[in-house]
Amino acid sequence: MIKQLKFSALLISFIISSLGISAQRTNVSFNAGWKFILEDNTDFSLPNFDDDNWTTLNIPHDWSFEKGVREGGDQGQGGGYHDGGVGWYRKNFTLEKHQLPKTTYINFDGVYMNSEVWVNGNYLGKRPYGYISFRYDISKYLKQGNNLIAVRVDNSLEPSARWYHPCGIYAPVNLVQVQATHIAPNSIFITTPNISDTGAKVNASFRINDLRKKITAKLTVLSQDGQVIKTIDKKLGKSAEVCLELELENPTLWSPDTPYLYKALTQIYEGKSLVDEVLTNFGFRTIAWDTKTGFWLNGENTKLKGVCEHWEGGPIGGAWTKPMLRWKLQLLKNMGINAIRPSHNPTPPMFYDICDEIGLLVMDEIFDGWHKKAPQDYGKQAFNNWWKHDIEEWITRDRNHPSIFAYSLGNETHSDIAPELVKFSRSIDSTRLYTSGAGNSEDMDIIGVNGGSETQAFIENKRFNKPFISTEAPHTWQTRGYYRTQTWWRDNELPNTYPLPNLIEKEIFFYEGLDPKKWKNRKQRFNSSYDNATVRICARKNWEVMRDNPWISGHFRWTGFDYYGEAGLVHGGLPFNLFMGGALDVAGFKKDLYYFYQSQWTNELMLHILPSWTHPRMEKGTLIPVWVYSNADEVELFLNGESLGKDKPGKVWDQMQCEWMVPYQEGKLEAIAYQNGKEVKRVVLNTSKQASKLVNSIEALPAEEGFLASYILSTEGMDNEGNLYPYGENKVYYYTQGDIRKVSMENGNPIDPTSRTKSDFRSLFFGKTRLFLEEKNNAKNASVIVASILGDKALYISNKIAIDAQLMTILGQDNTSNLTIKYTIDGSDPISNGINYSEPFEVQSGTLVRAIIKLNDSIVLQMEELFGHNEGLFWGDAHSADMWIGRGVNIAAEDAILEGSAEVSDKAHRYKGSGFVVFNEKEGAITWYRENDGEAGDFSIRFRYMHNNIGNLHPMKLYVNDAYVKTFDFKETGGWEKEWKFVTTIINLQSGANHIRLETTGKSGPFIDELFID
Repeated sequence: MIKQLKFSALLISFIISSLGISAQRTNVSFNAGWKFILEDNTDFSLPNFDDDNWTTLNIPHDWSFEKGVREGGDQGQGGGYHDGGVGWYRKNFTLEKHQLPKTTYINFDGVYMNSEVWVNGNYLGKRPYGYISFRYDISKYLKQGNNLIAVRVDNSLEPSARWYHPCGIYAPVNLVQVQATHIAPNSIFITTPNISDTGAKVNASFRINDLRKKITAKLTVLSQDGQVIKTIDKKLGKSAEVCLELELENPTLWSPDTPYLYKALTQIYEGKSLVDEVLTNFGFRTIAWDTKTGFWLNGENTKLKGVCEHWEGGPIGGAWTKPMLRWKLQLLKNMGINAIRPSHNPTPPMFYDICDEIGLLVMDEIFDGWHKKAPQDYGKQAFNNWWKHDIEEWITRDRNHPSIFAYSLGNETHSDIAPELVKFSRSIDSTRLYTSGAGNSEDMDIIGVNGGSETQAFIENKRFNKPFISTEAPHTWQTRGYYRTQTWWRDNELPNTYPLPNLIEKEIFFYEGLDPKKWKNRKQRFNSSYDNATVRICARKNWEVMRDNPWISGHFRWTGFDYYGEAGLVHGGLPFNLFMGGALDVAGFKKDLYYFYQSQWTNELMLHILPSWTHPRMEKGTLIPVWVYSNADEVELFLNGESLGKDKPGKVWDQMQCEWMVPYQEGKLEAIAYQNGKEVKRVVLNTSKQASKLVNSIEALPAEEGFLASYILSTEGMDNEGNLYPYGENKVYYYTQGDIRKVSMENGNPIDPTSRTKSDFRSLFFGKTRLFLEEKNNAKNASVIVASILGDKALYISNKIAIDAQLMTILGQDNTSNLTIKYTIDGSDPISNGINYSEPFEVQSGTLVRAIIKLNDSIVLQMEELFGHNEGLFWGDAHSADMWIGRGVNIAAEDAILEGSAEVSDKAHRYKGSGFVVFNEKEGAITWYRENDGEAGDFSIRFRYMHNNIGNLHPMKLYVNDAYVKTFDFKETGGWEKEWKFVTTIINLQSGANHIRLETTGKSGPFIDELFID
């Protein structure tokens, strides 16, 4: 696809030049060569300021991701404990004298947030919203020779979102130069009002800035491969508003299966001289909605099979390049989706370009909320004054993309401003319908419902007089490589849900990421990949009811990729720092769920077995549910060569997987798929020994549109026979050399505290990890040394340890290099005491293995790995987590937002989690965030507290969503050390985001440990 696009662009360029056209508009990438500092000083905007000591970098950039996770991070649990702050960018550029008469725009595709821009010391303005494009006309401030642009980015008010957000100039920057008379930015609107099998009309409207006499407007439509199809021109009068119309024969329609793109070349001439031109991609497609039959595309009833996706979902935070973004979206497309909902904000333009090209329908969304949802979000800071500016920019920028089939004006919004938003938006684009995610449905064209659309009562009883789509469903959680046979409900089993029975009577898997004794709450476990961990409905049942109810236009599951942030919502807070609701983890590794959707949504033959067949601590003969996802006619399963019978994938939710109860014994598990009675595919899982070698692979992502090429280096821990060890958790070290830079390291582990950008290692997570790389400018040669000290961390399978080091060539020739390894097992320095590694060796429990890797006698890596019976994953038994049975949802006070004198302490006993909150005889407040995925309703809450000020009640006011509820009198509990008690009440939580706040009233407050919601 990329090569084809490049060829098309070259052909179009040739056609334009062959018509005697010389380009008058220049669009120069401004991504390279910025200076950056994470400080704040008003002098930073001055042209003569000395920035030699600042960091030099390329855009896109996300300083929050680079800094990494920090306990107490500014963004809180919602932002995965990342920081905010204030940062500055500066860039020098040179202009020639002949360029100065032109109109010059500086265009930003995304800066989060509160950006302010200066050119040569002249202040241009401020843009609060972090998820919108904007530009400034900088013509009058420019000069011949050196010029300076300075950008201040202010994320000092946090949390400013309910999930992780980037910090900085996270999207492309361009310098655009045009003649004084030019096509106004974002003014082109290509519509296709009439489409039939034999013909189609094309309307192109736009506005001309600084209109002169004798101007002719011209529209040329080109095919996808650049051939001129038809041209029309028109001499203009006094109006700067232009509309050109033409008709084409036999149009090729755009769809997810055939994403055919036409190109509209819009030009203006003064006499015979070209003044300006803009090339716009567009497509022909018809869209219709019906309350009984759902969504129709090009006359075909089409079920929307979508995912919600945060811009930051995936391995690199918010600083996506186009090659990396294409990789991400293509992975989702390959899963079988045909639609995507950018949640809950617009994305940079390249996102929609890729969706146009690969064929993904987009529900384009503008806001998370219209008023405050996160404590310092755009809704609080700027919505009232800026929403019209941002909606206008958003719609005029995006409306020509054929991929965009509907607009969403918000997510979980509740406000009487909705009619005004809809009316204003329709005045800009009336060709698409408007919706929102679970808010103000009465004001929208399409009813969108989030988690509430997952309930049995909703699906079987609700009907609407408007089109309906499930905007956010299902909500299911999976940790790649982790399994449980018992159903897990996020908030305990809710009423009106479809049954989701346990797979078998008793649990058989007893490993955890953390010892349950160290959990802060019942949520701090990994989530089963059997599709049995959820809020209300499993993925299989959700797809069944979506598929079989025509009135449901489709659904957008939450989510495609795992993403950083919302770590407390499902997973209970630190050490969890990300959200595991995706079909792919943050490293881009496919979960079992990915293959389920492939089995339902794709036609290319596929076959996938779960779980692994390595269970070293499991009693022989234990019955294990073995599932196979496939879209073949039937599947046969073999254990050590013996057939266990055939099964057929069914249409009912609990028959969509082929399933066998298999008594465990080591060996080979093999699935064979049959189509029309003939074998068409087979997959094998072998019982693995401990990891003893690394298997590396490299995926190259070609450069495009000014972005440098990227590379993904995947590493798996294998045994001597080449089988993945599915519990591998050894550190993998990297040394990069040559013309390449490390972008991030990611393994998908939600509790790994290792820096993704600064460290030189990342551990295997259930056997896998990845390194993400990007070429430097003019790259010619690059390589990476990958090394690890390998073995079973707990020494349960074996006490043999191996060391592996490999040189992986990324670019250029594979020059022979000499790698040597030295190691010690007594904790001493391998530089001075190391012995040469030649073969695996044995260690005892508690051994720290240290090693160095030498490249041509120079030390490039220093490694260490601790092995012992209590190292690595926690391996327990059927009763390890009994203490959490029946517990409600508890949210630690130390993880809430603290104001005033409120601070975290651990100077007491019997508190839960990592501490509690004290007020030190002063005033303050605690604000908890609570997401309610169901309908609004009453909930019982309890606050766990302690104090021993006899006769002092320490009254505190309770607010829910800024509305006063009551004042609690916190009576003495009988002690300051371990005498904890509760106060209780009933509150009403709205659907979606909620804030629960306790505020002192002038008499300080007690120790506050936790909020319980039942």
